[in-house]
Amino acid sequence: MKPLDILIMAAGKGTRMHSHLPKVLQRLAGRPLLQHVLDQAAQLQARSAIVITGHGATEVEATSAGWIRATGQFDLKFARQEPQLGTGHAVQQALPQLRTDGTVVVLSGDVPLTQPDTLRALIAASQAASATLASVSGGALALLTVTLPDPTGYGRIVRNAQGAVQGIVEHKDASTAQRAITEVYSGILAVPARLLAPWLARLTNHNAQGEYYLTDIVAMAVQDGVPVLAHRIDDALQVAGVNSPVQLAELERAHQLRQAHALMEQGVRLADPARFDVRDDTRSGVRGELVCAQDVEIDVGCVFTGRVELGDGVHIGAHCCIANATIGAGAVIHPYTHIDGEQAGVTVGAGALIGPFARLRPGAHLGREVHIGNFVEIKNSTLADGAKANHLAYVGDAALGERVNYGAGSITANYDGANKHRTVIEAEAHIGSNCVLVAPVTIGAGATVGAGSTITKTVPAGALGVARGKQMLLANWARPTKQPKP
Repeated sequence: MKPLDILIMAAGKGTRMHSHLPKVLQRLAGRPLLQHVLDQAAQLQARSAIVITGHGATEVEATSAGWIRATGQFDLKFARQEPQLGTGHAVQQALPQLRTDGTVVVLSGDVPLTQPDTLRALIAASQAASATLASVSGGALALLTVTLPDPTGYGRIVRNAQGAVQGIVEHKDASTAQRAITEVYSGILAVPARLLAPWLARLTNHNAQGEYYLTDIVAMAVQDGVPVLAHRIDDALQVAGVNSPVQLAELERAHQLRQAHALMEQGVRLADPARFDVRDDTRSGVRGELVCAQDVEIDVGCVFTGRVELGDGVHIGAHCCIANATIGAGAVIHPYTHIDGEQAGVTVGAGALIGPFARLRPGAHLGREVHIGNFVEIKNSTLADGAKANHLAYVGDAALGERVNYGAGSITANYDGANKHRTVIEAEAHIGSNCVLVAPVTIGAGATVGAGSTITKTVPAGALGVARGKQMLLANWARPTKQPKP
């Protein structure tokens, strides 16, 4: 197989997006459209990729270069198209950086969902394993085409009486008869690099838009005796582009529905596959991936970000947001719970009960049968097996031992304004309601902290710690009365 060099068209302004953000940086499943296309190049094991930029070039190039630095996938280059005079003109700008020994694959930066297997079939057609084709030209021009019920706006594939491809006619230049053709060019092609340069040199702008069309090379290939092959697919989603917020939303839902169906085929029970999302974590760059064991049930409106693992029999309630977390077998995540592992990760032990309206932040690691109730926040803390914090509480930078009972309204005061400090609560300790544990502090095994206490010193094992103001009583006290308004 010859080396692959990928050209990615990413110069368009995307006027209909009505956004300051360049079109190819709009996000689908949490990832820029262009990054989806760069991922395709990586999966094809491309030697290099040249991103052709124009509108927002600096931002597009910086984002692309950052992704390559993070992954180290291939040699990434850029070419500027200024002004933008058509697709053929765009490829001309990249020509000086192309090697002549490989196959060039042209992709669009706003077409994110083309499958690698589809592109591999296209490349195989171009590289022309057939001895007959190889003897003619050493390769073929291969076009990715699709049949659309409404082909408006697309270039039509024109064939002769024998069915051989003769050219592509852009919609604005097509005759009435040609506009009736439903097989269209997707904007994706593969071609031997050594054939591309002379064709690009022959392009003209004698057309309705006054632009240099890359599609004109098809007629040149036919004239030069180079085979032109159309690799036709039925899946229009793979070649769908994004030009407006409406199209972006439609593509998002189609993509998420495919992910949902793939999970359901593995046995996951989704209450409504149309209300389900798996997204990349844009902060850490972690690819969106939901890994489910058997008998997992997921209610409506849930969003999974980064890598999330759900063990056997996990139940996820409605409208939960879960990012970068591992949830053990039999755990129940009640509705409206927010779990965000970011880079530190979150783990939830088997049989745990979390929520509703709970928040687990990075570094929260919960053991088996832990209970975290409504409006409880856990951050950078470990809770051993059987520990409970059932209501309205904050646990930060702490270690709770087995079967600790952490009362409603209690908090760890872990930050002194400059540094974070740890709180240690040993096994079977009981923390009463409305307590403040001022870190660094240790509550010994089996100790009790009385409700309403502010604890600043160690409470030994088995002891009772109480620190509250003395109650006062004033008999016959008169409540202040409201003064009449003047």
